[in-house]
Amino acid sequence: MKKALTIAGSDSGGGAGIQADIKTFSAHGIFGMSVITAVTAQNTKEVRSVQAIDTDIITDQMAAVFEDIHVDAVKIGMLGSKEIVETVAEALNTYLPAIVILDPVMISKSGHHLLDGKAVTALKTNLLPLATLITPNVPEAEVLTGLSIRTEQDFYKACLSLIELGSNAVLLKGGHAEGNPNDLFYDGKNFHWIKGERIHTKNTHGTGCTLSSAIASNLANGQSLQESIVQAKLYISEAIRNSFSIGGGHGPVHHFHSFSKKERSESI
Repeated sequence: MKKALTIAGSDSGGGAGIQADIKTFSAHGIFGMSVITAVTAQNTKEVRSVQAIDTDIITDQMAAVFEDIHVDAVKIGMLGSKEIVETVAEALNTYLPAIVILDPVMISKSGHHLLDGKAVTALKTNLLPLATLITPNVPEAEVLTGLSIRTEQDFYKACLSLIELGSNAVLLKGGHAEGNPNDLFYDGKNFHWIKGERIHTKNTHGTGCTLSSAIASNLANGQSLQESIVQAKLYISEAIRNSFSIGGGHGPVHHFHSFSKKERSESI
């Protein structure tokens, strides 16, 4: 069994962060491990509070995993502060995992800011060059590049800018754009549009975490980068289509939708 490590914040509501990552790993036949960078008090409607984890504990978590268990892929989510970004980057430079997927989480679905200005600068300087792929949405890409992203041409410009900043490859997600949520993948040489379908539901909590974890899982399982993205896009689309109306806000996606379908078909 392949093994993947998520470095992210914990979501008490269970729909995003560490919880979403572990569920996604499991759904792809991957053994999941975690380094928790922050504890959040959140549900489908809000993030009430955030407690960052001490950097010494983060360092120890990473050492405990890497020094005992082979890590086939790393997914990075919420980091929160400049100090945590630098701590994670230092550990990655020490252990040198082959696959690193960076989801530059900045704002929660409910609008809570999860990354401050100094942390954004540190992320660009220290983590972008270490990532196999970064997966920003439009607002995150605008913060990273300073560009306004509205048109298809803007997508191309933003991807080029992110590569110039040090990224090895970019998946610029189109969920915040008009029309269907088409994503633009740029590997530094060629552009590829990954088409999507707009599924009309408010239950999209944890979509970014889930997509990036699915890409990491597919890469760990031996797929190419482009195929990993294509398959992850199909996975998250079905997870959204089969999402749960839990709570009063943005409900979670269904990470185990394929298993539920199999169980239903076997029972008929």
